[in-house]
Amino acid sequence: MRKYFVISGFAASMIAASWVARAGTGEGSTSTGGGTSSSGKVPTFTLDQAILTSLQRNPTLLNAEQEIKRTKGVIIQVRAQVLPQINVNTNFDWTDPNLVNARTVSTTAGIPIGTTPTGTGTTGSLVEALQSQVGDARTFAGAAAPTATPGVRNTELSDISYSISVTGTQLIFNGTSYNQIRGTFFQRDSAYFSFRNILDQLLATVKTQFYQVVVNRELIKVQEQSVHLLESQLKDQQNRFEAGTVPRFNVLQAEVALYNQIPLLITAQNNYRISKITLAKTLGLDFQPGRGENPPLDVIGEMPYNPRTISLVNAIEMGKQRRPFLKQARANVLNQLQQVRTAAGQYLPTITATGGGEWVSSPVNSRWHDISKGWVAGVQGSMPIWDSGAIAGQVVQQRALLSEAKITYDDDVRQVELEVQTAYSNLQQNRELIVSQEKNVEQAEEALRLAKARLDAGAGVQLDVLNAQVQLLTAQSTRLQALFGYNSSLAEFDRATGAQSSYQEMFADLAPRATKAKTYDTGSGVDAEGKRKKADDDSTVRTSSGRSRTSHSK
Repeated sequence: MRKYFVISGFAASMIAASWVARAGTGEGSTSTGGGTSSSGKVPTFTLDQAILTSLQRNPTLLNAEQEIKRTKGVIIQVRAQVLPQINVNTNFDWTDPNLVNARTVSTTAGIPIGTTPTGTGTTGSLVEALQSQVGDARTFAGAAAPTATPGVRNTELSDISYSISVTGTQLIFNGTSYNQIRGTFFQRDSAYFSFRNILDQLLATVKTQFYQVVVNRELIKVQEQSVHLLESQLKDQQNRFEAGTVPRFNVLQAEVALYNQIPLLITAQNNYRISKITLAKTLGLDFQPGRGENPPLDVIGEMPYNPRTISLVNAIEMGKQRRPFLKQARANVLNQLQQVRTAAGQYLPTITATGGGEWVSSPVNSRWHDISKGWVAGVQGSMPIWDSGAIAGQVVQQRALLSEAKITYDDDVRQVELEVQTAYSNLQQNRELIVSQEKNVEQAEEALRLAKARLDAGAGVQLDVLNAQVQLLTAQSTRLQALFGYNSSLAEFDRATGAQSSYQEMFADLAPRATKAKTYDTGSGVDAEGKRKKADDDSTVRTSSGRSRTSHSK
């Protein structure tokens, strides 16, 4: 009897620990926001609150949003190539006067530089005095110095010179910029559809992890009920053994069954804790040192079962039309098509026009009123004549990348079909399991009741009760797992078919207008570029040489 109390005390401590682990799951707490706190200051979440919190804090989604902004910056950068460019250039020079005085400019007094007194219009010459190489040459100036030319004086250069130019450049024509700009638009659209794809994946992940927390919580309850039943069974066998009505074997059998059940309860409690930590990470919740070993969050909700009537053919077509995964692949194909045209556009000429004004300081003084100013204009053009196949090599590369993008798109279509069919099959399986286990749980409960009644009446044995208990536990666990499987499969089905519009509308301001055009119609009737398929496309096999081969069955 004393041993029974030790075993019962250990089981009771495990159950108490499970109650502590599940504290704050919603009983006695109120929800007022995206994540409210219960009496233990642990944030509690409903499913909608968990989803909204993940949309605000999940780092993967936030990175995808920043990628959209980055591609918008690329559009601005590339578009600037075809818009006017205005630059200001300045130059300022100062020369030591000792060097400046060594150079003089000869001009005729009263006559502008560059003309002669006779008015013939011939160009005058600049006479630069040579610096004396002998320090005392001035002692012989009276005998050797030539007579100064009448009407000519020496002018010193200014030690300061500066210039200012304002130049505008405008691209007139080339074969690459327009296609590059269109390519950046498709890159932006691809980033947006990538964001949408991550959003759908995040919603499915949050739902699955939320339901995982709920099912683990319910599995703890199932394990606790089993432990309670085995405790009562052990107590009953102890009493019967003390009364001498059953052998010692029955007591040992009840003890072993209880000890075998306790590890399952411990495992269920650990799974419950880990599932909450995993959900907290997905929601972007930081670890709070003040909470110690307390759970990072609690959830409010039950495991729903809402059967949905689904047509597989319609679901596959809806998945093709609505999956951002496919639309992103379409944007990649269209972007690569522009890259091919950009590479081929290098064969065309490039024409640029420039114009502006210049202000240049006077060579003899630095006064602003004596500057020279005027306008300049020009047109530059270039065109490749022979590049030894450099451009042709780029075109070949880009065409190969375009073919790869189209092949990837076709494979993505098949991937969507696979994901929809897989989710549909899982939904069918879990729906059938739920229906079968609902009846099975009722029968297992009745079988356990009858086994206990037979044992009490002396017509049954203890093994029948233990077996009935195991069968009931198995039925309850299977039903809970089936409920979890159905809800997680339903979340995956919604992701595979792109049926998350109620949350996607929250980010409508991020959606470029072009993403709503027919360009991104990814239904069954169009190919990778968005063109209508021919009637025999499905029976045509593309070979590596570019030809088509049609197979016919005999």
